[in-house]
Amino acid sequence: MKFGKEFAAQMVPEWHEAYMDYAKLKTLLKEIHLFKQKNRPAAARSGSLGRSLSLYRAFSGLTATSSSNNKHLSDIENHVIQVNSVRTDGGDERLETTFLMTGDYGEEYELVYFKRLDDEFDKVVEFYKLKVDEVMKEAVVLNKQMEALIAFRIKVDNPKGWANSVEETSKLASDVEASTAALYATTPSAAIRASRRIHMDAIDEGNLIHQSVKSSSDESSSGDDDKFNNGMEMKPVNNNNSEIQEYNMNDQTRSSSAITRPAPLEILQRVRFNTSQETPRSTIKGFLKLPNQTDLKFSKENFKKAEQQLKKAFVEFYQKLRLLKSYSFLNTMAFSKIMKKYDKIASRSASKLYMKKVDNSYLGSSEEVSKVMERVESTFIKHFSNANRSKGMNILRPQKRMERHRITFSAGFLVGCTVSLILALILIIRARRILEPDHDEGRVLYMDTMFPLYSLFGFIVLHMAMYGANIYFWRKYRVNYAFIFGFKEGTELGYREVLLISFSISVLALAGVLANLDMEMDPVTKDYKALTELLPLGLVMLAVVILLCPLKIVHSSSRKFLLVCLFHCLLAPLYKVTLPDFFLADQLTSQVQAFRSLQFYACYYGWGDYKRRQSNCKSSDVFNTFSFIIAAVPYLWRLLQCLRRLYDEKDVMQGYNGLKYFSTIVAVSTRTAYTLNNGIGWKIVAWIASIIAAVTSTYWDIVIDWGFFQTKSKNKWLRDKLLISNKNVYYGAIVLNVLLRLAWMQTVMKITIFSLHRQTMVALVASLEIIRRGIWNFFRLENEHLNNVGNYRAFKSVPLPFNYYEDGDEDE
Repeated sequence: MKFGKEFAAQMVPEWHEAYMDYAKLKTLLKEIHLFKQKNRPAAARSGSLGRSLSLYRAFSGLTATSSSNNKHLSDIENHVIQVNSVRTDGGDERLETTFLMTGDYGEEYELVYFKRLDDEFDKVVEFYKLKVDEVMKEAVVLNKQMEALIAFRIKVDNPKGWANSVEETSKLASDVEASTAALYATTPSAAIRASRRIHMDAIDEGNLIHQSVKSSSDESSSGDDDKFNNGMEMKPVNNNNSEIQEYNMNDQTRSSSAITRPAPLEILQRVRFNTSQETPRSTIKGFLKLPNQTDLKFSKENFKKAEQQLKKAFVEFYQKLRLLKSYSFLNTMAFSKIMKKYDKIASRSASKLYMKKVDNSYLGSSEEVSKVMERVESTFIKHFSNANRSKGMNILRPQKRMERHRITFSAGFLVGCTVSLILALILIIRARRILEPDHDEGRVLYMDTMFPLYSLFGFIVLHMAMYGANIYFWRKYRVNYAFIFGFKEGTELGYREVLLISFSISVLALAGVLANLDMEMDPVTKDYKALTELLPLGLVMLAVVILLCPLKIVHSSSRKFLLVCLFHCLLAPLYKVTLPDFFLADQLTSQVQAFRSLQFYACYYGWGDYKRRQSNCKSSDVFNTFSFIIAAVPYLWRLLQCLRRLYDEKDVMQGYNGLKYFSTIVAVSTRTAYTLNNGIGWKIVAWIASIIAAVTSTYWDIVIDWGFFQTKSKNKWLRDKLLISNKNVYYGAIVLNVLLRLAWMQTVMKITIFSLHRQTMVALVASLEIIRRGIWNFFRLENEHLNNVGNYRAFKSVPLPFNYYEDGDEDE
């Protein structure tokens, strides 16, 4: 793979614009190359004349010089550029390259190249400094959190507090020494040596102030049992700081004669639990303005909860450090590669001089990120993985999911099975003339009973196939869907895995359909075979069992993620709404017919109609009442999510979005009423409500969710940034979204195609809505990704367990 493609593949997608523009610099080099090729003959002639003249003058004795002078002249000629560091008015240090070969042909091309190169370098360094400052500030916050957690653990393990006697203090010191020795035993020697060279205070429980036995005895006599010295500190880099010099602990400092004290328990007096409204209980208390319990209760349950939260924060923080380190390495490598290309094309020797400046710059010489990574690793291994380095590093650096050939083979095999079963189904239907007019009674019976049962699987398979296609195109156009959804690294499903699950369901469902095509019943009891009639229910139960299975099989992490999001949808206003939650709720709004199929399952099997293959559900008032509820529930979930976001974010757009879903609830309810009653009044109301809902939903899809129709966009009727180069794709998506939105009107207008059965038309319209949702998914996440890119948002914010406050804060 060429470096340009590898460079693009290794980029953090959200930081794409902050990386060196390697493609643009290659374009400038191509212009230099074309100019030199165009003017090569004249240059070659002048060059040959110069060589022959030099040879003649040398033989004639006119150019006799010493070897040292020749070497000196050669060094001067090799200085193609001069690279200087210039400090701007704002105090920033920038790189300025002066091109010395001003008399050469094509100098203007090379001047443009070096000007752009300097601009790219300054851009990269400025961004890198900004991100390093951010992570260093976050390191200070995490350090305070770690202080509180250590003090919390000490208090939980010793509820009565620590006595300050010499014996107990000495015992504590020996315990700390033992844990430190265990940590160093599991740390590579290189990391240990590097950690000893750190000239900054980092996250470290071992940075404890040593006290003498005498001072401990004095404190004990004073009765101040809860007074301990500071256990951890994190400060900015400053080699001249005396506190940093004190931090550099050597082996003598860790001698057994020194007495080590734990993290100060006084910290706990300035700490409260973080009570963000993310659970139903805290949400209800916050809405009713009841005080939440913020005081620290020193129980093991609270400690485990705080430990898990801080563990997640450390993992996310470590990922930031890894991305920053990768950013520095990739850009340094890119500058090296582009300068080597310049040397080759321009026949110069400028790369060494330029790369020397790059290596000495903040980008190439800064070691803050590497040092903090080492300390985070040490702290995480010691406190969150029981000093097991292998376990800790597996958590901090999870392995990426590998694409396996057996997944591809299995998915392809199941696709073939699905096609074969569909062909077999068509042939059997035609051979038995099951759906012919002379079998009208059997056809109606089958379409009213079996078809609604099996159409559920068709909707699920189609939706999963569309999601698999979404993943394929998201990956193709580098949409970071795993970050947007918040998937744990290494657990996200690829399109092959999704298609494998989808076609597995299709094969089982089609096999059940073939088994149910036996329309003959028992001539005595007039009952159908129970086994074949129970097949659809058995498939549903199998899917539910696999979905709820607690064992780590069949993508357990993905199933857990789906169930958590589904649970948040069910209790929409009680949980803080995140993107995966409302994205899943949007998918459910396109599966209204699937919910109705589940309602039919409950009626058909609950009332025993399956024994005679008869359905009396539609004649039941209870069933008809639930038809209204089932049709509106998915939109009601979305409405409640919008209200919760309006309450949390105070964003008026969420209120407008809620009104959109309210109009949809009215439209769906009136259409359901018209379908059941067929009154002219209901028809008029359904028409009006459906038109309003269709217009508002279409506008919201295109303008708000997709970000199109921006008036000042350079792409007409679209937005400035597009991932797909062909604009016709976007125009086609807009038109298709409008047309598929209008497919709703079929239930009001009662349009039939080729005299299809009503159930077939319902399934067709539902399938068109699922396809529309699949198209919407791609452009919705594309817009979200571009918003992240515009804000350089590549990290998720992780809630921390503790809140610090000063004395004045408590009074307020």
